[in-house]
Amino acid sequence: MNKQLYEEVVYLLDELSQDTSVPKNIRKQAIDSKSTLGKQNESLDLRCATVISRLDELTNDPNVPQLGRTLLYTVISKLEALAKS
Repeated sequence: MNKQLYEEVVYLLDELSQDTSVPKNIRKQAIDSKSTLGKQNESLDLRCATVISRLDELTNDPNVPQLGRTLLYTVISKLEALAKS
């Protein structure tokens, strides 16, 4: 596991969960995603796939501002890289 990439993803999820410009459901999903990534009893690939699936659904939400959507895509991209490492 690439520890630096993992920490970047967690940091970005923290940023998203504290961003008041995004809807509350997006912030809640960011917190839940961070919790899912922290589960050590599942494989990293499975945790990443679960979080990617959750966040991908959110990118289609019309209530997400452009900055929030960009952040979601950034997190998804980093998660895909993390799953491959």
